[in-house]
Amino acid sequence: MPTLVRDPPPAEFEALLERRHRRGQDLFDEVWEGVLHVNATPASQHGRLEWQLAAILAPLAAGAGLRALGQFNLGEEGDYRVPDGALVRLGPDAAYLPTAALVLEIVSPGDETWEKLGFYAAHGVEELLIVDPQEKTVSWMGLEAGEYKHLKRSRLIELGANELAARIDWP
Repeated sequence: MPTLVRDPPPAEFEALLERRHRRGQDLFDEVWEGVLHVNATPASQHGRLEWQLAAILAPLAAGAGLRALGQFNLGEEGDYRVPDGALVRLGPDAAYLPTAALVLEIVSPGDETWEKLGFYAAHGVEELLIVDPQEKTVSWMGLEAGEYKHLKRSRLIELGANELAARIDWP
C-alpha cells in the first residue's frame, strides 16, 4: 500500500527509517526520481529461487564474458532501483551502476516489478528476466527501439524462457 510522507518528514518517520537501516531492513528500498520506495524483505521462497537462478545463470554468463551479481543499485543516487540480480560486463566497482546487460526481477505479491521497465529501458538494460513464482512463469524480454519485446531466447547467453522455466524447482 503506497503511503505519501510529505517533507519535512515527522521525527517518528525518520526514527523508523533509522531503525530499518540499523537492522539492515532497508537493503531493498529504492528511490524513484527522489521518492523513497520502502520495500519489505522478500519471503524465504524468494531467496531460494534467487539461489537457483544464480546457479543456472552464472556459468552461462561466465561463458559469455558476463559476471553475475546479486542485488545492487542500478542508476544513480536519488534515482535507482534494486533488482534481484543481474548479468553485467566488467567495469569499475561503484555504489551505483549505470546499467546492466541483463536484469533479473523476481515478482513478489504487490511489488512494482512491471513499473520498472521504463526505467530499465532508459538506462540501456539490454534484457530483462522476470520470474513470477506465484504464476510459475518466466518472461524474457529484449530492448528494441527503447521498448521491451518478449524473446524466446536470450541474445546474451545460451538459454531461453521455456528452458529456464523447466529447470526451476518452483516453490
